[in-house]
Amino acid sequence: MVKEYIESNRQRFLDELFDWLSIPSVSADSKHKDDVRKAAGYLKEKFEAAGADKAELCETKGHPIVFAEKIINPSLPTVLVYGHYDVQPPDPLNLWTSPPFEPVIKDEKIYARGSCDDKGQVYMHVKAFETMMKHNLLPCNVKFMVEGEEEVGSENLAIF
Repeated sequence: MVKEYIESNRQRFLDELFDWLSIPSVSADSKHKDDVRKAAGYLKEKFEAAGADKAELCETKGHPIVFAEKIINPSLPTVLVYGHYDVQPPDPLNLWTSPPFEPVIKDEKIYARGSCDDKGQVYMHVKAFETMMKHNLLPCNVKFMVEGEEEVGSENLAIF
């Protein structure tokens, strides 16, 4: 049942991930401030669609933190999942064989800035959460805290 759900939604999962990877959420470059916020908003929407009870952008002095949660029973344990949605600048561009914010699959691997640090991993958590929610398999409460400043030192994370 779970395997069938994943396989039947495979293309949607990839399309959504590629849409997110296409957003140049470079936290170290102020010209991408709106892109960083756009990436955060995209993630918030995906948590809501996946079944979170609550999903919000928590403002900081820098980039927002995306917080989402699903509380199935307050007496059960709670798992906290951490990640970040910001990425390193793609320079030097001449070392890329394809544009860094135009995801491609080569040799069964996804190539794009952020595909493996950390948007790809964060998105796996979102899709695992979605799949567990669709099949009533969530065994505990879960909270997600995904920041937008990891690549620049996480200055506002401790305050949050």
